[in-house]
Amino acid sequence: MTYSVAVAGASGYAGGEILRLLAGHPEFDVRTVTGHSTAGQPLIASQPHLRSLAHLTLQPTTPEVLDGHDIVFFALPHGASGELTAQLTNVRLAVDCGADHRLTSAEDWAAFYGGEHHKAWTYGVPELLVAGAGKQRDALVGTNRIAAPGCNASTVALSLAPGIAAGVIEAGDIVSVLAVGPSGAGKAAKTHLLGAELMGTANPYAVGGTHRHIPEIQQALRGAGARAEVKLSFTPVLVPMSRGILATSTARIVPGVTAAEVRAAWEDAYADETFVHVLPEGVFPRTADTLGANTCLMGIAIDEAAGRVVVVAALDNLAKGTAGAAIQSANIALGLPESTGLSVNGVAP
Repeated sequence: MTYSVAVAGASGYAGGEILRLLAGHPEFDVRTVTGHSTAGQPLIASQPHLRSLAHLTLQPTTPEVLDGHDIVFFALPHGASGELTAQLTNVRLAVDCGADHRLTSAEDWAAFYGGEHHKAWTYGVPELLVAGAGKQRDALVGTNRIAAPGCNASTVALSLAPGIAAGVIEAGDIVSVLAVGPSGAGKAAKTHLLGAELMGTANPYAVGGTHRHIPEIQQALRGAGARAEVKLSFTPVLVPMSRGILATSTARIVPGVTAAEVRAAWEDAYADETFVHVLPEGVFPRTADTLGANTCLMGIAIDEAAGRVVVVAALDNLAKGTAGAAIQSANIALGLPESTGLSVNGVAP
């Protein structure tokens, strides 16, 4: 069976990555692409690398244009998709790559985003551990509404959920520092994202507990079985690479737990996963090894002196961090093989 697909926000970075992956998906047929200021233009004017989709023209992002497709992927800024999704009446599966349907707490939404809080949809991180219920992929089976994750949030949640679920790390003292590419901030022109502002420097932002992905990470780790309040110090740093995330997360090890037990928690959690790989002891990932792939690579170290685990995770923020997670989750929801249209192979050099 072939599913008709529309992509809203197709002229942006996330929309472009969704389309790049969909172009190689044997079961998904992209029939409609929409934009805001780009409506009326050929898609390749915004996405010149997508030659196989050169026949498509960007249409306005309205419920009337999007309704009637089997699947609609939303790649819109936060606050833009919730109103649209509420007006869809004839869409089998909607996948929101923005933030509007991720948070279950209206209070968290008000504190970190503001505006109207929309109902949370099924969270689109299949490999995420869920306390007493296996993994999040089980919740995705048959769902018709999916909230794809924030790229930083899923990187950190996947990094720490095994230790939380196994009870080998404490939730009350977590520190994550991320090197991130500016494509995660979207395609809109912003002075601090200009090449002249980024080249040759590393720039911290949203310092001191203000980043919008913090409540999403806390929500995921509570779902993984955190036995105490999740206290997270989260600091992202923009670095001069167009795409990619390298997240270094540390947490205190529960007293009495051995180094072997800590490492086993991660290896057991991801042993059978296609897209999340724990690297051999002493080996740590590079963002370059994940570019264009739907993979998250992790290295685990035990800091004996500090009594902490150190997890270094790398992924492509546009692929596994956003578009890949969205398509992987859609595959599960529709009963297709989970890896359809997705690759573990990156691009090098």
